[in-house]
Amino acid sequence: MLRHLLQLTWKRKSRNLMLSLEILLAFAIVFGIAAFGLRFWQLYREPIGFDGTDTWSVAMQFSDVPADAISPDTYDMLRRSLLELPEVRAVGFVSFAPYTLSTWRYNFKSPQTGVTMLTDTFEASDDVAAALGVHLVAGRWFDATDEGRPELPAVLNRSMAAALFPGRPALGQRFLSAEAGPPHTFRVVGIVDDFRNKGPFMTPTNFVITRFAPHTSQSRVRAILLKVAPGTPRAFEARLNQRLKAVRNDWSYEIAPLASMRASLLKEQLVPLAVVAVIAAFMLLMVAFGLFGVLWQNTTRRIPEIGLRRALGASAASIYRQIVFEQLLLCSVAVAVGLVLLVQLPLTGALGDALNWPVFAGAVLLSMAVIYLLSLACSLYPGWRASRLDPAAALHYE
Repeated sequence: MLRHLLQLTWKRKSRNLMLSLEILLAFAIVFGIAAFGLRFWQLYREPIGFDGTDTWSVAMQFSDVPADAISPDTYDMLRRSLLELPEVRAVGFVSFAPYTLSTWRYNFKSPQTGVTMLTDTFEASDDVAAALGVHLVAGRWFDATDEGRPELPAVLNRSMAAALFPGRPALGQRFLSAEAGPPHTFRVVGIVDDFRNKGPFMTPTNFVITRFAPHTSQSRVRAILLKVAPGTPRAFEARLNQRLKAVRNDWSYEIAPLASMRASLLKEQLVPLAVVAVIAAFMLLMVAFGLFGVLWQNTTRRIPEIGLRRALGASAASIYRQIVFEQLLLCSVAVAVGLVLLVQLPLTGALGDALNWPVFAGAVLLSMAVIYLLSLACSLYPGWRASRLDPAAALHYE
């Protein structure tokens, strides 16, 4: 049976070419959407390095004052004043709050390999670990014991630790800054599994967190993170703003819980996926109509052949199966060609981690399932019509 179907498919290769191209196009479209969605799902399930539950963000907007020119006493006043509020449990200062799509990149040099790496980084005060719920896997966070040391303390994520010190434990190791000006020496005091400040859909990257100490360093911190009591209502924002204005009335503040910032960012990042999915759905619908039309036309051309088979004793069920199996065989050929082309992407690493092997395998399986179901659905009615033909009428069909 299979050999016979292969022979029929080969004899009609010129007629089947357009049909194969339509199936191949549909397979590529479904693969792209599936890979895009599976990569999002894969990133969403990976750890981001912090909790953020019951944490609020205060973005400070300065009026004609650079961040590194603010008096250290101002930060102390802000911290003490905010801790006086009964809802506040911890206060920390950071370069920028999570879920803001902000990026600060810095060059660091590995003392082991001599390689300079441009890496995501930001500054954080001693209380940020408690305010943000940072998950350390080794070592510790910054504290008062780091004051006055010749090396600046730093917390790295695993990938950065492996890049700076391949094959060696990173805790206690030293590395250098590679920016213009006098180099700074950093000492690794802690390791986090990962740190993705831009949310669950951020691609993992190397990350370095350095210590902010108002009395010992100039900084570019522009945000405050507050750990508040569980169940703190949104009405707390008004009293918080009043307290901040009491310290610096010439600044403006943007206050929001991290939970709402996270929800807004996820909604914004999912919009492209939703748009692409809608476009792909319409394209698949058009492909389905075209596929159905070509199958119907091919079946109509073969009415005399079908009539002859019926006259020779072929059953309606065998005719039905032949039409459906021929379409599934043609679908298999198109999918095989598509796989040969698409497998080059993970093999060559053209898309990097965006198309790793788990994502590729999942996208292939989903695409094959959709394409086979689409082909089966489009072949059912033409196959049924062919099986219902009267042999005498089919033999006299012109």
